[in-house]
Amino acid sequence: MDMQAEHIAEFLTRHPNFFNDFPTLLAELHIPHPHGTHAVSMSERQLIAMRDKVRMLENKLAELIQFGEENDGISEKLHALTLALLAARTPPDLVAALALHLREGFAVPHHALRAWHLPADAPSGLADPVSQAVRDSVAAMAQPVCGALAVPEADDWFGEVSPHLRAFACIPLRPAPAAAPIGLLVLASEEDKRFYPSMGTLYLERLGQLIGAALVRMQA
Repeated sequence: MDMQAEHIAEFLTRHPNFFNDFPTLLAELHIPHPHGTHAVSMSERQLIAMRDKVRMLENKLAELIQFGEENDGISEKLHALTLALLAARTPPDLVAALALHLREGFAVPHHALRAWHLPADAPSGLADPVSQAVRDSVAAMAQPVCGALAVPEADDWFGEVSPHLRAFACIPLRPAPAAAPIGLLVLASEEDKRFYPSMGTLYLERLGQLIGAALVRMQA
């Protein structure tokens, strides 16, 4: 009677003592080596599988440790920026602190910041007129948008470097998670993989909330 591989696997699963009853089979049966062309016994194959699994778990652990270290680094930089924003008393102070930390802390080469409802004497660029189309686009963002520039009009905000920019992160400035945006921060880079659609945006969202809250505090 022909037996399918699935039937054999099911039989062995349902009879875990099979190889206890026939111990010599473990040494007599030979199967292909998973990483070569020669054959090995079933016990050797099991050992190889165990080693592969351990190696995979070690790689996964190393990856998690790396992610943890990267997140710790980002948290420290965001904390330093938070302290700088708290120390800022005027919009010019905020603009200067943000530029310094984005450039030296986060290594972001270019950024543009716009906010609405600011007094006329706000720093150049920060309170420049923004169209209703831009405001509507920002209001529709549930979270920061990375990759291609989500707000085409913002392309003009970068001046002569604009043609060389390949990746963007558009961050709504919300003073609170559910609040309406009061501005937009756009991060930009010549590296096309610096900001990409599938990247995590938790820290970018927090950055937008920090800046939004700082701007609201200055208007109070």
